[in-house]
Amino acid sequence: MIIKSLELADFRNYDFLHIDFSGGTNILYGDNAQGKTNILEAIYLSATTKSHKGSKDKDIVNFYKDEAHIRTYLEKDGIEMRIDMHLRKNKSKGIAIDGQKIKKAAELLGLLNVVFFSPEDLSIIKNGPAERRRFVDMELCQLDQFYLYNLNHYNRIVNQRNKLLKDMYFNPSLRDTLNIWDSQLVSFGSKIIERRKLFVEQLNEIIFDIHKKLSGGREELSIHYEPDVLIEDYEETLVRNQERDIKLKQTVTGPHRDDFSFIVGDIDIRKFGSQGQQRTAALSLKLSEIELVKKMTKDHPVLLLDDVLSELDSNRQNYLLSTIGDIQTIITCTGLDEFVNNRFEIDRVFHIENGKIIDRDI
Repeated sequence: MIIKSLELADFRNYDFLHIDFSGGTNILYGDNAQGKTNILEAIYLSATTKSHKGSKDKDIVNFYKDEAHIRTYLEKDGIEMRIDMHLRKNKSKGIAIDGQKIKKAAELLGLLNVVFFSPEDLSIIKNGPAERRRFVDMELCQLDQFYLYNLNHYNRIVNQRNKLLKDMYFNPSLRDTLNIWDSQLVSFGSKIIERRKLFVEQLNEIIFDIHKKLSGGREELSIHYEPDVLIEDYEETLVRNQERDIKLKQTVTGPHRDDFSFIVGDIDIRKFGSQGQQRTAALSLKLSEIELVKKMTKDHPVLLLDDVLSELDSNRQNYLLSTIGDIQTIITCTGLDEFVNNRFEIDRVFHIENGKIIDRDI
């Protein structure tokens, strides 16, 4: 799988852009706030229908326009394909594959698999559980349409149940309907718990060796899934916590409160690891993500590195760069630093300035 080219219209700070990528390593360089990351965001949207920043469509469309367009040309197994995405400020997005509109976003997932790596990802270990859940959810949503279906339904039910809990303050008789929502939560939530458990097992098969090499053989890392509730106790726990839910006006039990721990030896490095340990574990996690996508899809993902090399020391840079030889990679950076020019082969370079390509070296 490679991205052949990308076209943007009225997307963020781009009035229009056409860019042809190499199947190898592509560099987008320029000063900050010129639009380099916006190109990666457009690619990520084409793969997942969502912004890696969590931005809403209305915030992505050019400030002075009502709609934006992304057109992504792919080549997969020798076959060329096109993904069209129509973003609107006041309506849901439209998506087409080879000119044929799709009704559900799930039909797009899996067509283009990407791994996005930004400086913020280096803090995933030390930051809160919401970021770790988001990492797991975004990867599983690319790899498993059933997971996406269950997660979307689960999140909708949590929101509706929370609204009910708020409404009960004014209308206590609504409590009679709470059990209906509880049964649906257990149904969809249990499937999420099962899939997350399997995902962690699959990651652990890969991350152990990667982290051991990355740490110079000094550390052995394992990921532990910490579900908020066990499936066999789920329904009973929901009932037991109903009074607490009513008091707090929110659902306090379920996979939306899960977490994942990272253990080196017998130390939980979320809490007690050094910054170096945490960043090394985060890099191991992203590298494992690449290998897991390869294993599950029998294809190579596209790797998007958003100004992350400058955040890594030379050893971690070298390890990362040594793994991308057979993967199409698109890298953003503020300048063509010596480490970029000398340490690995570059196939195409683009200088981005104020939403335009002002120079390209092919």
